[in-house]
Amino acid sequence: MPGISMVVPHELDQEEATSRLKHGVGHIREAYEEHVSDLAETWDGNVLTYRFKTYGFTIEGKVTVEPSEVKLDASLPLVATMFKGTIEQQIRDRLNKLLA
Repeated sequence: MPGISMVVPHELDQEEATSRLKHGVGHIREAYEEHVSDLAETWDGNVLTYRFKTYGFTIEGKVTVEPSEVKLDASLPLVATMFKGTIEQQIRDRLNKLLA
């Protein structure tokens, strides 16, 4: 299955960046609740492992908060690859906003 991998730099300390992402995940969940089901998220320190279903497809991945960057890896259904650039940009924009 194709995927998305990205690194987003930040200037926060690792604890603050993790806290902002934890808070931001809640807002994202609320904003997309009509399109997302079976959301499972597990934080282990500064690492978020997640899985959810959207439009009949399962997406799973990991977000790792490092001291100066956030690394995101996600699976992407084959049918969504034509929208990969748009999806990546939306994720990057959301992360930049949360980490600003």
